[in-house]
Amino acid sequence: MATVNKIFVIGGTGAQGMPVVKALTQDGKYHLRVLTRDITNHRAQQLAALPNVELVEGTFTDEAAVLKGYEGCDGAWVNVNGFSTGEMSEIYWGMRCYELAREAGIKFYVMGNLDYGLKKGGFDPKYRCGHYDGKGRVGEWVLAQPRDEMGAATFTTGPYLDMAIHLGTPMSPTVVDGLVTWAVPLGTGAVPHIALEDVGYYVRWIFDNPSRSNGMNLEVATEHVHYADLAAAFSRVTGKPAQYIPTDLETYFAAFPGTKLAVGSDSRPETAMTFKENFTGFWNLWHDSGNNEGVIRRDYKLLDEIHPGRIRSAEEYLRRQEGLWESVQPENMKPVLKSAEDGRPPFAA
Repeated sequence: MATVNKIFVIGGTGAQGMPVVKALTQDGKYHLRVLTRDITNHRAQQLAALPNVELVEGTFTDEAAVLKGYEGCDGAWVNVNGFSTGEMSEIYWGMRCYELAREAGIKFYVMGNLDYGLKKGGFDPKYRCGHYDGKGRVGEWVLAQPRDEMGAATFTTGPYLDMAIHLGTPMSPTVVDGLVTWAVPLGTGAVPHIALEDVGYYVRWIFDNPSRSNGMNLEVATEHVHYADLAAAFSRVTGKPAQYIPTDLETYFAAFPGTKLAVGSDSRPETAMTFKENFTGFWNLWHDSGNNEGVIRRDYKLLDEIHPGRIRSAEEYLRRQEGLWESVQPENMKPVLKSAEDGRPPFAA
């Protein structure tokens, strides 16, 4: 495999992208060029303050901007925001970003990916989640291409563990009269959460070890988190009461406005999934993935080998959060997802 020195990044200002950029620039081995819609945005400015980071303004839906971004680079990390752009657009632009990388002579291409849940669930329509399946289809296509001239890997995550204690996510907690509550349609299932603190390490490993990672779909998680266990861990860490209330889908969606809106900005919204349809599939995936034995699974032995110092449980993650009890209070809770920070429905405050 050719040596990678300069990496073009699409998606660097997102929740996942920020720790990825930090990990790739921590020791000067890699130089990064990061595409952003607005170089004055506070997230972009945080990245600009890092060593060996160059910002370029543009979007991944502008082919000229993407080609210009690839110019002079030999690596790429691409995480298209399909939740924002929509399922159909993500499939098109996910493929075009790859094709343009081949055209530009990129040597190693890493795609930010999600589980193709519909396929993993035997194509049962109850598991269809547009922003997961859109990425998953592209990820399979990327790894099916010849890798003699450009190596490729996919980095498959899931819901961030940070989403369970931050504002504006599908699993944000409520706090009423001092009681923290997660009321979600999970049943006895489990979410394969990944702590954002660890994602940078994994992506850095992919770039540092191309002879092994070329052709790999690295699927990561901290653990399969059962929410009764999450509530119990929260109480142990904070000494405060917490509970998990398994609810049904209709009760869950009744708490959110805008669930009939189409997901993303596809040009044909009449064919797009609504938020309710999309997140019904989302929750069905986790509902049927308890104990790492259901639809969505992870190889934790492999993850222990790749990242021996990884966070291995929700409780370990919670113990690392300073001021945890204070941070989940309604007046203090902050967003972790850029979509929530930007005020996009339905989970934004």
